[in-house]
Parts: sequence; C-alpha cells; structure tokens
Amino acid sequence: MTQPIRLTVLISGNGTNLQAVIDKISSGELPATIVRVISNRKDAFGLQRATRANIPTAYHNLVKYKKQHPATPEGVQAAREEYDGELSRLVLEDSPDLVVCLGFMHVLSPRFLEPLESGKVRIINLHPALPGAFNGVNAIERAHAAWQEGKIDKTGVMIHNVISEVDMGSPILVREIPFVKGVDENLEAFENKVHEVEWGAVLEGLQIAIKEVQEEKQRGGSS
Repeated sequence: MTQPIRLTVLISGNGTNLQAVIDKISSGELPATIVRVISNRKDAFGLQRATRANIPTAYHNLVKYKKQHPATPEGVQAAREEYDGELSRLVLEDSPDLVVCLGFMHVLSPRFLEPLESGKVRIINLHPALPGAFNGVNAIERAHAAWQEGKIDKTGVMIHNVISEVDMGSPILVREIPFVKGVDENLEAFENKVHEVEWGAVLEGLQIAIKEVQEEKQRGGSS
C-alpha cells in the first residue's frame, strides 16, 4: 500500500479548487494529506474551507515585509525576496512532498524555489491559459479580449511544474477551451466556464503529479 503524500496548498482567494481537492481526498480518490493551507490574503475564503476540514492554515502577507523597506523598486524587490525566503521556511517546516499553487496571486522567486528544489519538494501550479500564452495575471480576461479582437479562437487551462520563469514550467496537463460565438461574449459567464474546466484539470493534474511523486519516493526508497 502506497503512503499518501504530504501536500501543501498555496491560495489567495475563494478556494473552490481547494474544496474540490479536499473532497477528493475525503472520498479516498486522491492519495494525499493536506498538511497546511497557506494564504497571502487574510480574508481568503479558502482559509475557512481548510479550517472546516480541520486542515492547519497560515496567513503570510507581503505588506509586513514592504513596511521594512523603502518604497523603491530595490526596496520592493528586497521585501519580496525576504517574504519568499520566509515562505519557503514555513512550507519546509511541514515536510511536504508536493506544493500546489491554486490561484496563488504571487510570483514566486528563486528565494522560494531554490530551497524547495534542494529539499526535493516539487511545486505545481494551475494557470488559466495555454502553454506560452498569457503568462502572469488576468490571463482569462486577456485571452477573452484577444478573441474579441479576432486574434485567437481558443484558450485553455494547464497544470504545470513551477520554475523561476512565470508560468513557463513544463505542462503536466493541458485542456483546450474553444471560444464559441454567440455564447462566450459575456466575460463573467466565460470565466465561470473556465473555472469549471479548472476543477477537473486540477484533480487530474494532481493525480498525475501525486503518482509521479510516489514513484520517485519508491525509487528513492529502493536505491
């Protein structure tokens, strides 16, 4: 019997994808235990979802670090790096096997990624766009605008490995979403459509990543 892997989830908002993961773990469909949910926003509803499921939570906000530095580009950069360094320490304290970013609205720097790489902790992210398209924030709105300008005819969602370049890690799972004329003109309705695809993609991508992590651990244990 393979041991469930230890999962840390990073969020910023409502936590609908987090809820889908919690439900699948509860029903025994995902062989994982969430060891902590960390949010960079205090009022993120996802924190309440975690608390209801008896999952430990942490609130880790950038503002405290920004206050300790001048409001210059260099000061902001220093604050972000300190924040990321502390976030990596917080995450590693729980000894997770896998970190999943589910709507975590913060670009992770090498100060976060390198300690996790050294600790052999894999990081995956959900991004609502196709590989190489609309990296960074507001991807759904930007894709929608590009469609209305006649530049593209589809977008999508992907689960990908996290590396230092934003949203450029190798994809684990990609789901295409074609735009439908006469249906998708309303941005809010289209966002809901994308979120529904995300729920399935998160669970499927997580399943793949968990399996890979388990196989890696078994190889490590048998070498």
